[in-house]
Amino acid sequence: MTDPDNPPVHHDPEGGFRNPWPQAPRPVFTGLLRWVVTRSIKPRIDRTPRHSFPRAEPAFSLPRAGQDRLSLTWVGHATFLLQIGGMNVLTDPVWSERCSLVQFAGPQRYMPPGIPFDRLPPIDVVLLSHDHYDHLDARTIRRIAAAHPEARWLVPLGLASFLGELGPRYIAELDWWAETHVEELRFNCVPAQHFSGRGMRRNRSLWCGWLAAFEGRRCYFVGDTGRHPEFGSIASRLGPFDVIMMPIGAYDPRWFMAPVHLNPEEAVDSYIELTSGSDRRCSMVAMHWGTFKLTDEPMTEPPERARAAWLERGLPPDRMWIMSHGETRWVE
Repeated sequence: MTDPDNPPVHHDPEGGFRNPWPQAPRPVFTGLLRWVVTRSIKPRIDRTPRHSFPRAEPAFSLPRAGQDRLSLTWVGHATFLLQIGGMNVLTDPVWSERCSLVQFAGPQRYMPPGIPFDRLPPIDVVLLSHDHYDHLDARTIRRIAAAHPEARWLVPLGLASFLGELGPRYIAELDWWAETHVEELRFNCVPAQHFSGRGMRRNRSLWCGWLAAFEGRRCYFVGDTGRHPEFGSIASRLGPFDVIMMPIGAYDPRWFMAPVHLNPEEAVDSYIELTSGSDRRCSMVAMHWGTFKLTDEPMTEPPERARAAWLERGLPPDRMWIMSHGETRWVE
């Protein structure tokens, strides 16, 4: 329980939440306005055709994998099906055609979901990192709640009431560094540098990353984040990791996006910080690219820059996973 007389530093005394680090200024409307005006004056045209990224046939286990098996299937953007500890876990599920308040406008999919919704296995746990439309999709949540009513939903502080209106029955809110269990599977809510808000209200709910662990196997879903000083603490308190699902896209222009989104080079450096001193084989799984065009960089650029940064830093090539939509990889 939070002590009301001594709240954590990421709890804003004026209400809601904040990034507690000095290099993390709050996003402001004037910055968004400047970006919109800049794009209108000098638009950046991306000629990447839709449906042009590689696709793979999913190869996850039905209805569940054995407790000793660990796999990831990339649905797209920040959505994964994680099979760990004999359970099926979804991260930031989005199956809608657009990540938007409405389905006639807003960022549209470049690639269809890697797993068709009606081919999902029984879902046991859903993890949400924050409330932005490309991570929390109300239509998808209603579909999951109807098709998988027994699923447990784990969310950061401030999201339970909104989520409850969409249909999920079993919801737990966690603060940074809090821990909970779903049967034998352990989940930890960890810091991220971002913001929240749908519409004009900002930072009334928290943002986070998640650790999923079972008998020493550890998967870290970084969520949406800029570069922050807590990666070392996350590694020392909750590592070592087997896989790190790391965002690499939606970073340009840097003057606006740097506080809230890693670029590919920062993503690789964050991986190094998270794995420094560990002899465990850990793969970095690139996410948050190739599905929705949210910012100015070309759709094909994030994995190219991530691979180049990875090799430049002398990291083992087979531990950088640039997955195809729908691809399943097993962690042995």
